Amino acid sequence: MSRRALRRLRGEQRGQEEPGLGQLGLVPGPARCQEPPGVAAAAGGRREPARPGVSNRFELITNEESEDDPSFKEERVDARLREQDVAERNSGVPITEETEGDGQRDGEDADQQDQMPMSSNKPRKKKKKRKTKKASAGENLEDNDLEDIDSLLEKIEDTNGLSQQTQSGVIADSRPLLYVEHRNLNPENELKRYFGARAVLGDQRPRQRQRQYVRSTWLTAPKNTWPRYSKTGIAMQLVETRRGVQYFTFEHHREYQQVQFKFLDAVESMDPNNIVLLLQMNPYHVDSLLQLSDVCRMQEDQEMARDLIERALYSLECAFHPVFSLTSGSCRLDYRRPENRAFYLALFKHLMFLEKRGCPRTALEFCKLILSLDPENDPLCVLLLIDFLSLRAREYGFLTRMFQEWESHRNLSQLPNFAFSVPLAYFFLSQQEERSELELSQARERAARLIQLALIMFPSVLMPLLDHCSVQADARVTSHSFFGLNAQISQPPALNQLTSLYVGRTHSLWKDPAVMAWLETNVHEVLRKVDARDPLVEECEHKRKMRYQSAPRNIYRHVILSEMKEATAALPLVRGLKVAQMALLCAIEGLQLAAVSLCAALGLLAARTPCLVHGSAGAHCGAGGRDKKARSKACPKLSNIAPTVKGSPLVLLIMACLPKQSSVFSILLLGKDILALQK
Repeated sequence: MSRRALRRLRGEQRGQEEPGLGQLGLVPGPARCQEPPGVAAAAGGRREPARPGVSNRFELITNEESEDDPSFKEERVDARLREQDVAERNSGVPITEETEGDGQRDGEDADQQDQMPMSSNKPRKKKKKRKTKKASAGENLEDNDLEDIDSLLEKIEDTNGLSQQTQSGVIADSRPLLYVEHRNLNPENELKRYFGARAVLGDQRPRQRQRQYVRSTWLTAPKNTWPRYSKTGIAMQLVETRRGVQYFTFEHHREYQQVQFKFLDAVESMDPNNIVLLLQMNPYHVDSLLQLSDVCRMQEDQEMARDLIERALYSLECAFHPVFSLTSGSCRLDYRRPENRAFYLALFKHLMFLEKRGCPRTALEFCKLILSLDPENDPLCVLLLIDFLSLRAREYGFLTRMFQEWESHRNLSQLPNFAFSVPLAYFFLSQQEERSELELSQARERAARLIQLALIMFPSVLMPLLDHCSVQADARVTSHSFFGLNAQISQPPALNQLTSLYVGRTHSLWKDPAVMAWLETNVHEVLRKVDARDPLVEECEHKRKMRYQSAPRNIYRHVILSEMKEATAALPLVRGLKVAQMALLCAIEGLQLAAVSLCAALGLLAARTPCLVHGSAGAHCGAGGRDKKARSKACPKLSNIAPTVKGSPLVLLIMACLPKQSSVFSILLLGKDILALQK
């Protein structure tokens, strides 16, 4: 017998002389040492037998050799027998075979529990050998877990989308219509659902450990290649709170205003290198980032253009007010304040880049965000875009809900995009097999009724839509005057812009053969109503003549920012002061290069222009330079303008657009427009 076994029989332990400490548990003491062994049993409480020779219970976890000794197991069996004798004397009931079997099973369970540390410790030695195998398979397991999480989230979204609409057609979603989710603002989440986490992230995860600390934001993810962020001089202030709606505004400090003046000088120089130099000194100047992004996009450097827009959004988000929320839908920004326009433009341009990148769901979330900042006025007219993004993202429930909730007070059916996109959304809903038969029949009926109403109200959409889809209409449609060329010529210019914008943007969604077959059936039904002289046809014709006389300013903003060829070509060809007003609008909106391009495209930047502006838009005169007195003496027109307008840098751009025959009165009207737009 070994020395270790002899020490255990005598109750001794290495480095300990008093053998009684092992029977006491945690705290040794003379009073507890003299406690008789049957006191705890007589009191009715059951106590685990203390192991002899162990003064610290934590030693039972690390002591592996004591578990392997057979003498230790014999001592445990003797302790259990002593407990059974004590329990039998106290209760007076002999232990039968069943109770004895139960006791044996309890003992076996205790043995298994006691042996668990031993069994769990043995594989620890093997873990070191398996580290190389687990390290090679660790990344694959992590990628699979990410893909599983993304698939579960996608299933949850699908089930939520199905549960939004009940059999009665009432929307059951209790969240606000323009509710924005933070996770949908990240395009990587959408790309992971399409291509998987490994294809999107790649080798980014090991590099993130070495990345320096940056502020986390929701709109964009800061990159390692960006300069270190510092305060730019932009701040957001809470103006007022009315009826639970909070109105905010951006403010420019004195330092930022000085940089803004340098930016205007750089734009007037017509040299993008000056903007680059300004960004080297002020890497987070928002207007410079937006302007240089347009320059990079014109040079077909899409990656750099998108990166500059993201940096501008990051700079603006770092200046947010602590109370400003992107998701609540109750925060407003007034577009009429020039300081707030950069945020609108950055969001819209970022939205367009996301749509071209193939992230329609993320683009839809940004579109909802822009609309929530000013839903009453909609300064960028994103209502002309939100239907297209909803169809591309397959968010048919959101589009139909928006039409049902806003039709009564916004009259969305009078916009061609909603008139055609909503029935298309109902048609796609009627093709989903997981819905009930009642829901499918209701969706088909609504789709047919709404598309027929849209074709009667806007007959000029059909033929351009078929031409873009490379579809030849049948003889009955081409020969009928209702959808002929007369329908496109007789419509107002403002309506022509809306229809051209919709056809050029959403024609790819109508190329599906099933959609074309459904459209053909409803076109023949509309022709039958026209031949039967339905009074609805005359009513819609009267509405077209009375409405759409002139497009509001937000539609022009949307057409210029979207840069759709079809919509830009539909802009009215104007001359004289109207060109100056259009260029003025572009300049005020922060699109200085677009204003100059518009003037140059119409051929109004000629040397014959008697303006004394030098270098701003390419016009030359005899009184160049920056001396205001010299310019006013040489050009009587400039001296007749109001003093508040004379000092405006926008006049330097607009004066070059005026034709030779412009009178002093017309220039004063232009100055009045400048003051009105600035207010």
